[in-house]
Amino acid sequence: MLLRRMLAYIGMVLAGACYLRAAALQSPTPGLDNASQHRATLNLYCVTCHNEKLKTAGLMLDKADIEHISDSAPVWEKVVRKLRTRAMPPSGLPRPDLATYDSLAAYLETELDRSAAANPNPGRPAMHRVNRAEYTNAVRDLLGIEIDAASLLPTDESGYGFDNIGDALSVSPMLIERYMSVARQISRLAVGDPTIHPASETYKIPTFTPQDDRVSDDLPFGSRGGTAVHHRFPLDGEYVLKIRLQRSNIAGVFGLGEPHQLDVRVDGSRIKLFTIGGISKAKQEASGSQAEPQKVEEPDAHLEVRFTAKAGTRVVGVAFLNQTAEQEGMLLPHLETNKIYDGGAYDDPAIDSVSISGPFGAKGSGETASRRKIFVCRPAGSADADTCAKKILSTLARRAYRRPLTASDVQALMRLYREGKGEGFEAAIGLALEGILVSREFLFRIERDPANAAPNTAYPVSDIELASRLSFFLWSSIPDDTLLTVAEQRKLKDPAVLDQQVQRMLRDPRAKALVSNFAGQWLQLRSIRSVAPDPATFPGFDEALREAFQKEAELFFESLLREDRSVVDLLNANYTFVNERLARHYGIPNVYGSRFRRVTLTDETRMGLLGKGSILMATSYANRTSPVLRGKFVLENVLGTPPPPPPPNVPALQDNKGAQPLTMRQRMEEHRKNPVCASCHSQMDPMGFALDNFDGTGQWRATEGSTPIDPSGTLPDGTKFDGPVGLRKVLLSRADSFVMTVTEKLLTYALGRGIEYFDEPAVRKIVRDAAPSNYTWSTIITGIVKSTPFQMRSAGVTESVVPPTMEAEQRRPQQ
Repeated sequence: MLLRRMLAYIGMVLAGACYLRAAALQSPTPGLDNASQHRATLNLYCVTCHNEKLKTAGLMLDKADIEHISDSAPVWEKVVRKLRTRAMPPSGLPRPDLATYDSLAAYLETELDRSAAANPNPGRPAMHRVNRAEYTNAVRDLLGIEIDAASLLPTDESGYGFDNIGDALSVSPMLIERYMSVARQISRLAVGDPTIHPASETYKIPTFTPQDDRVSDDLPFGSRGGTAVHHRFPLDGEYVLKIRLQRSNIAGVFGLGEPHQLDVRVDGSRIKLFTIGGISKAKQEASGSQAEPQKVEEPDAHLEVRFTAKAGTRVVGVAFLNQTAEQEGMLLPHLETNKIYDGGAYDDPAIDSVSISGPFGAKGSGETASRRKIFVCRPAGSADADTCAKKILSTLARRAYRRPLTASDVQALMRLYREGKGEGFEAAIGLALEGILVSREFLFRIERDPANAAPNTAYPVSDIELASRLSFFLWSSIPDDTLLTVAEQRKLKDPAVLDQQVQRMLRDPRAKALVSNFAGQWLQLRSIRSVAPDPATFPGFDEALREAFQKEAELFFESLLREDRSVVDLLNANYTFVNERLARHYGIPNVYGSRFRRVTLTDETRMGLLGKGSILMATSYANRTSPVLRGKFVLENVLGTPPPPPPPNVPALQDNKGAQPLTMRQRMEEHRKNPVCASCHSQMDPMGFALDNFDGTGQWRATEGSTPIDPSGTLPDGTKFDGPVGLRKVLLSRADSFVMTVTEKLLTYALGRGIEYFDEPAVRKIVRDAAPSNYTWSTIITGIVKSTPFQMRSAGVTESVVPPTMEAEQRRPQQ
């Protein structure tokens, strides 16, 4: 009896399962109203997993009210993302047709956007300390000084992929002390310190950097190798420049069998022409000497010159003059780069480092760009010194604080000035300048709630605050006088004026900050410096190739911005920028010299981001490619669907040893047999496999070992593709997802905070408004600037407290 009841129960369960399966294959019943129809779609395809009993992924849709979308906006935004990316239902389960996907997503988006427009929630960015890049640029624009912030300030913490996120920019007493020390150094450099002692700075060229061609446009045409540096001379006076040649521990300096001329210039004017070497091959043969690398004891000891320089930043160039000339249009065969360790007596010498010492016999501070920015007036006598000081400090502080000054601002700075008057007018200005540089008004981007703002309500930020948001977004720096003046006149919120300012700022050279700071982090270009390919696995990799990877990616992204091309061109642009070293790596013919030039690509595999060596190397390990890293990069930065974090105790990839080593694909397929790993790897690996023809340094290969590479893949929704060209076509078919991803990344960077569910309506509006212009960069950027999250702010319960800094009005900075 018991057995029969159990069998009957099992039969009922199986019958029910068959019924559900059959129902899942049917479309929702036509004729229902929108809400009822979409609820039926959810019940068919989603609720079987996402219900209050199973709670799959923490998402429960069985009781979610689809008629009142705004009540559960965070839940429905998750659903929209899954629908738009076709990420759900999982592979192997019934899926709705494309029209049903789009219909449900459009319904949800419409309701969410309508609710957001009626009740805007712009969020409330955290108090924002300027990060290291912003501090560097602000000092440059305020005082005309280029500082090496990497050596002066610690690395900033990152969040959401960027280092300008307010929540991540912590403040500590040690950091404040560092700011105080840096402020003293900057003030003395800007104003000029006649008591400064001579110091030495060395510029080293990375070992193995090829020096068979001109390495910089700052060096004269017809030169090779060497270096060009922008050195700041603190005072008018004499300086000493010393040059050290590259050498090996065994053979010393090579390449001195023939004479070579070494050219030294400051701001393009030659200050010295050295001749080194001079033991000719004929003389060696006549004397019976062997053709071996000739070791010369300290052959660079005489490479020293004393010269006079004016204060300020100047270009110092050191390079060898070419000894041969080639006819115009003549194509020369590729010559191997200078090999210090393997070369012979007649290889070319190379520069190891350049040291500059001084000043000696200083004659004064001179007329530098920074002094012209600071001293907007000169007192005729002691009677008008205070009036001039007030004008100088008011001008500086208005720019530094990014707002009109109050009387208390000026009084605090004048107190510092008066404390330093005993040391002279310029020294007193320098002391007050220190106070500006350590003020919280300079170090923090402060936004204050209006006095009448009710808690948790949205309000527009002021024109002054909008100007700062705009300049730190586009320039990673403070507003210039033009932008600040428009904001002070309360004209910046006029749509036409705002459009004009955005276009002006994008044309400004300072907009390159979007390349170095936004693209540099989003596209992982900053990590190129730390990637270290294994020399045994990739013997052809060198520092010149590393530099070329970064330069190519930066020029490529900059061209898209400057030419205001479509965001989608990031994926399929048919051009790039190469020099000879990079062209040889890519297999592009007829490119000679170190100068980068734009070339049209005929090889489809190299088009767009996914063919760039920088991306391919940054998503590889030292000794092999990584389908996981490359697939994760595509999911996160192209499709906007990052995989979840890996679970704990994930087994390591199988060791690739044995009589028949496995290919990377075979090893990953073995790895995916673990059910714990399979769910995430099924999303990432196919996209990574499509790029596996590129090795760990981005060079094309047809085989791995002796096994042909299989670059085919299938997405969870069944879409098939083959190789980088096939993957690109799949991504272009989902270009709307890519544009959404770029917009979200750019909005995150612009706001200095992570994107929340309540920001998604703004993202969708930006993308919709940019569609008629084919998603050009300027329309996306302008859409962000005019968006609710960028132009508004939510009032808090209490005003944020800014951490204490060395306020100008508190006490005099330590000398």
